[in-house]
Amino acid sequence: MRPMKITVQTPNFAPDVKLINYIERKLAKLEQFYDRIIFADVFLKVQKMREKENKVTEILLIIPGGDLIVKKEARSFEQGADECVQSLERQLKKRKQKQRAST
Repeated sequence: MRPMKITVQTPNFAPDVKLINYIERKLAKLEQFYDRIIFADVFLKVQKMREKENKVTEILLIIPGGDLIVKKEARSFEQGADECVQSLERQLKKRKQKQRAST
């Protein structure tokens, strides 16, 4: 299978190349849990400038049979990406188990 396509959208700031690479590496690891991911759409937003946990990371995974979406607020985009990927990993494992049970 070919690797999933990933887009990263940052509506109100210019992201560092290291941040984009970090997110892409994290998302690529999800393919070991579920190899039918078609597309990942990542939204990074900064909101509520006065608060410490003002970085919002939202990841939409396009997969056959229904998409998955996760949204986390954290102190950094890296931390938000880590939390999102952990959540998606759990959801993908559950989906794979359900598919195995139904076949």
